[in-house]
Amino acid sequence: IVLSGALETLCGQGFGAKKYKMLGIYLQASRIITLIFAIVVFVQWWCSDVILALLHQDHEFAKSVGLYLKYLIPGLFADGLLQNILSFYKHNMLLCHLSYAHSFHLRYTLAYALVHRTSLAYMGAPLAASISLWLSLLMLVLYIFNAKKIEKTWEGFTSESLSHVYSNLKLALPSAAMVW
Repeated sequence: IVLSGALETLCGQGFGAKKYKMLGIYLQASRIITLIFAIVVFVQWWCSDVILALLHQDHEFAKSVGLYLKYLIPGLFADGLLQNILSFYKHNMLLCHLSYAHSFHLRYTLAYALVHRTSLAYMGAPLAASISLWLSLLMLVLYIFNAKKIEKTWEGFTSESLSHVYSNLKLALPSAAMVW
């Protein structure tokens, strides 16, 4: 998720230099990086119960943590894409306060309902996070397609973004390390 930090630098430079097409290319490169790292985290989370058992953690604890993380996995992919798009949007001078407000309200309402009103109990919290992240992403994408304000910066998917993955990664890793 913090790997989208390179977009701050690259999109700022692209926008300032009036190379608007590059913003879309940087977004795609950042998304490729985020997806690769999300897959790595996915594997770790999916196997977390086994990993914790190998580290001699209590069996019930390992099982509970593993299940909790499995409910968070769908949100991992949504959050990665959401953070990339939000950074891209910011550099297009577009703000989406409405999606923040809706997702904040939705997440806590959904979490309360799933934790306290269903048999999921505490497992409702990661499920609520995953659902609300996907709904936030959906709201943002719907806004993108209806707003028609990114024509200068988004020309569609292109293989040119692959040539920018390494330069994006050189900025993303130090950025992630500073946050971590």
